[in-house]
Amino acid sequence: MQKTFKITASEGLHARPATQLVSAVNSLDADIQLIHGSKSANLKSIMGVMAQAVPHGAVVTITAEGSDAEKAIEKVTEVFVSQSLGEETE
Repeated sequence: MQKTFKITASEGLHARPATQLVSAVNSLDADIQLIHGSKSANLKSIMGVMAQAVPHGAVVTITAEGSDAEKAIEKVTEVFVSQSLGEETE
């Protein structure tokens, strides 16, 4: 499964939003990746997410594979929307 978001947070995905995203999915079994450009990071790794240096206006894709992939995508979407981090593009 996958979903694409446009980052609307003025500072991009810095430490606070990265922490919120990682915390939302850390307990899930799915393999969850954040893809920005040609780079991919494990969404369960705060350092991996922050290393992406995703700026305001960037488009990212979240992919999830595994038994609770659908739940993972739902949780990520909830964080993006409720915390005004980004909006769905598809």
